[in-house]
Amino acid sequence: MRRSEKPFIVPVFLPNMGCPHKCVFCNQSAITGVKQKIPSTEEVGLHINQFLNYKRSNRGSVQISFFGGNFLGLKIDLIKSLLREATKFVIEGRVDSIRFSTRPDTIDSERLDILNEFPVATVEIGAQSMDDKVLFLAGRGHTSSDTEKAVSTLKERNYEVGIQMMIGLPGDDGSMSLYSAKKIAALSPDFVRIYPTLVLKNSILSRYYEEGKYIPLSLEKSVTLAKDIYLIFRQKKIQVIRMGIQASEHFERETAILAGPYHPAFGHLVHSEIFFEMASSIIESEGIDSCDSVEIKVHPRSISKMRGIKNFNVKTLKKRFNIKSLEIIPDSSLAEDDVTVHGSQLTVPLHV
Repeated sequence: MRRSEKPFIVPVFLPNMGCPHKCVFCNQSAITGVKQKIPSTEEVGLHINQFLNYKRSNRGSVQISFFGGNFLGLKIDLIKSLLREATKFVIEGRVDSIRFSTRPDTIDSERLDILNEFPVATVEIGAQSMDDKVLFLAGRGHTSSDTEKAVSTLKERNYEVGIQMMIGLPGDDGSMSLYSAKKIAALSPDFVRIYPTLVLKNSILSRYYEEGKYIPLSLEKSVTLAKDIYLIFRQKKIQVIRMGIQASEHFERETAILAGPYHPAFGHLVHSEIFFEMASSIIESEGIDSCDSVEIKVHPRSISKMRGIKNFNVKTLKKRFNIKSLEIIPDSSLAEDDVTVHGSQLTVPLHV
């Protein structure tokens, strides 16, 4: 599998399984709608079979992904039985490889030796922060040096490495998130995920919130912070494959979230803010003000990002620069991160 390729993921949820600590923000059953339960190999196989039916013929590589828990923290016999079941689909040619998420402090040579006989290609590390004080307050039970060692060990064995980080954790005023992003970028992972901290029902953080000991980031501040972090990774050519918790029927239907910057299109909000800043920067530098008409050109796939949700960017640009008519025009000759206004062009990343 090429590392730049986006695979078709077959998800296998293991809510909280193998986790030695109770992180303050965690309630995996609230996120997934799946109660904690050790699945049998038969159940895993049936689930994988059913999910493969969703794969269209034009999709590329396929990976079975174990996540929601601490995979390498499971009992060795369970790790092997889950991997054996997943490997059957690789042998059949229906799946290309396996991936899983795990804590950095469970990654060592002994545990990784277990993987040698299985087609595991990708390992995601739940780092969450690179600030040890923030990690302590979050109840993570590991340090930033554990993450550094884990990445180094995985790279030595040529695994594709992903890192998950969170913004707005207890004790983080935003500067720690930026610090963490720079430290993670220095590790050169293949990809990252950025999650805003949410107050989930029945989590330890929910008690802190109700007692007034924790105030979550607003959606506006969270989007701007995620944007700044995205640009740090983008400048280092590190792929950001997700921003925000994935929307689900369970989230929309249940009262799983008590507070926090949840939005079903969180990543879209981040990208829209980036496009808004690029367009604003060009308009300001070109001295465009009080114009009858302005044309902004972007790649066809970036139209919605440039417009913003409910045309927010268009309305705000018109008001800020006193523009009577502002048109967003698709131009397939542009890269997806390019913005052109009256011939002047900017490309992500912006200056960080």
